[in-house]
Amino acid sequence: MSGAPYISVVGSGRASGELYALAREVGRLVAGRGGVVVCGGLGGVMEAAARGAAEVGGTAIGLLPDEDRRRANPYLSYSIPTGMGQARNLAVVCSGDAVVAVGGEYGTLSEIGLARKVGRPVVVLRGWELGPHVAVAATPEEAVERAFGMIGAL
Repeated sequence: MSGAPYISVVGSGRASGELYALAREVGRLVAGRGGVVVCGGLGGVMEAAARGAAEVGGTAIGLLPDEDRRRANPYLSYSIPTGMGQARNLAVVCSGDAVVAVGGEYGTLSEIGLARKVGRPVVVLRGWELGPHVAVAATPEEAVERAFGMIGAL
């Protein structure tokens, strides 16, 4: 792998409290290791991960579902309007070298499935545990460590 690793962080657009804090720490840890956070660009887990990256001077890229860049969360370094709706989930997971799923609902489940379909490793933190198809982490530190390890970016 050359260049900075890209880690896609996926999860619910309506996360608060503990899940928000976990995703924020994931973003902070990814950026702290020189990685780039990729997310869906809106609120909840996406906002939290971008915020964590921004807080340590890192880069966060958001792939927005519609054509309106003004809907992007304020912590993104770059926002890309796709006009693709939920189909942008495929672009989010394909943009990362690995995927960290924090919590999540059915949209997150679809992102996990798409990530595995295209061969991206997935680490789940407080979310869908799908047996041998995904790695499960108990903490943000473990999630980021496993994601970086799975792509050989130790």
